[in-house]
Amino acid sequence: MHRTLRLCYFGIALPILLGCQPAEKVSLKDECLKTLSTLAAALRNLQITDPRNPDFGALQCPTCNVLHTRAAEAVYPFAVMYKQTNQRDYAESAIRLGNWLIRQQLADGSWQETPEQWTGTTTDQLLMMVLAYEILKHDLSPSEQQSWQTAMTKAADYLLAVMSPQFASINYCATTTATLAMMNRFFPNERWAQKAGQLALQVAATMDEDGFICAEGDLVHDHKYGADIGYDMDMSLWGLALYARLAKDAKIESLVTNSLENHLYFVYPNGAIDGSWGIRSNKWTTFGSSTADGCQILFSLFAGNDARYRTAAMRNLTYLRSMTKDGLVGYGPHYWELFARPLCFYPTFVRAKNLAMTVEFGDQKTGAIPPLPADETGWFRFFPTVDVALVRSKNIMATIPAYRYKSMDKRAKSKYMHRPSGGSASLVWVEKYGFLQISSQTEYHRWEPMHFPEVSGIACLTPRIEFQNEFGYFTNLYEFDGRMTVSKAEHATAVVQTSGELSDRTLHSGGVAYTLTHRISDYAIEKSVVLRYRDKDEEVSIVEPVVKRSGFSIKLLDARTVLIEGERRSLRLELLSGEASIELGKDEEKYWAVFPSVRCYPIVLHVKKPAEEYQQKTVYQFRIVR
Repeated sequence: MHRTLRLCYFGIALPILLGCQPAEKVSLKDECLKTLSTLAAALRNLQITDPRNPDFGALQCPTCNVLHTRAAEAVYPFAVMYKQTNQRDYAESAIRLGNWLIRQQLADGSWQETPEQWTGTTTDQLLMMVLAYEILKHDLSPSEQQSWQTAMTKAADYLLAVMSPQFASINYCATTTATLAMMNRFFPNERWAQKAGQLALQVAATMDEDGFICAEGDLVHDHKYGADIGYDMDMSLWGLALYARLAKDAKIESLVTNSLENHLYFVYPNGAIDGSWGIRSNKWTTFGSSTADGCQILFSLFAGNDARYRTAAMRNLTYLRSMTKDGLVGYGPHYWELFARPLCFYPTFVRAKNLAMTVEFGDQKTGAIPPLPADETGWFRFFPTVDVALVRSKNIMATIPAYRYKSMDKRAKSKYMHRPSGGSASLVWVEKYGFLQISSQTEYHRWEPMHFPEVSGIACLTPRIEFQNEFGYFTNLYEFDGRMTVSKAEHATAVVQTSGELSDRTLHSGGVAYTLTHRISDYAIEKSVVLRYRDKDEEVSIVEPVVKRSGFSIKLLDARTVLIEGERRSLRLELLSGEASIELGKDEEKYWAVFPSVRCYPIVLHVKKPAEEYQQKTVYQFRIVR
């Protein structure tokens, strides 16, 4: 039984999936191996192959000019390619890379995530080492076998000593359940098994009533809070699931199964994973998170029980392929247009790792690919634990968050506090158009210099309400106490309403309250903005960036109407009521993002306070016209 409230269906399943009839069958193992082959070949081309080089065997990042120790996780993808293709070159690449990683190990058994000093990723490196070892051990010399076993034992003991929800964000704890369970499988040690079980229970204890894992944020009184669905699907849930299978832990497997039912709704029709609203959305790429592993291993572990997970894995894999060029994975749909330089290969080796695990541990059968929840139409779903609404009409799917997580100590200094909230749409998809609207950091910061490129002067892509005065900048995106309601209405699939205050980056209100209402129907998204002024004559702007698509053009038809044309679909933005002036293209060159890598075009509605009123209402809509 679903634990989430307010589920409504008013429609039928779509008859076509990925251009194939529902009766078609797919082998996830074969499809993942195809993509793994492409990624692994590109990674091998980055390996240092000169034996005279002290870093012989390492992978050289084409952008960072750094030898990322985490890149050595490619040892397992290389080993899997050797196992699946019997190409000896892959075995040699894997052994060289593993030997290099061993030389980087610190005295306490950990590996730093170079060029930074964080050691929590030791769990990721160890898991790949032990899995690769089982494939390569007969190809290793006796001294190499000993050095690998010694290094893995030291790393496992390090995790035994330090890994906890206080030490690391929860996804590391979840991964460590699988890492230590796998070590115990091949090198039995009761201490590792016990630690894996203890961590699994600690991760489970952070799940809320909707199945979201809430421990990704800043430390508060020895505990962490905050949910991120991207890290749930790309990291935590597969770690728990793999642990549960290895340890035969039925309780944990049941929790993951129930959690996954709700997470499946966030796979969009085009295969994108909606990580737009979570607290770690600053690294969201649309196909997942840039430094997280990927969802194929998670979905494939459950595809044998529910074929929709096979569909989800395949749909996302197809979408991921569209973000890949010359075997390297970009940061989003427009990456290759935005960045001429080579990119950091982090997304490539972590996705390769995920695909390799899917090939080895995932569903091994050829099976059906039935429709996803996102292929059904006429429903909405409200997740009250995180104040997020999902709506799917005949032609439109949208995510609207008002998630209340707050880092009270750090506030604007926290990397988790510039995410979409306040009732703005963080993602809008339109049939035959693709993404119409998308979101990014409210302020762009290099939270992690290794992963965030140095960029300045770019604008937020999230639709929003805003104004600026002598006290600073105020927007609904910094309203983290908004009151959200979701309901069904006549001639609409759902009505999502959020009320709050336009606030600044320190969470202080600026004297203008708002109610933002989305009314989503089969052919339109109607947005209503009610502003309530205290005593200042503020000019408030409603900013509506739209994603540039192939064949994109835009023009002002009259003072109240804008035509947006795509290659296959056209929409009209029309001011239905209220007084506002429409401005097109202001600072257009600033409307792009690193994560996700997307270009947008700004449409701004300027609203002035009425002379003798304290309240004003503006209603406008995006309507499909072709």
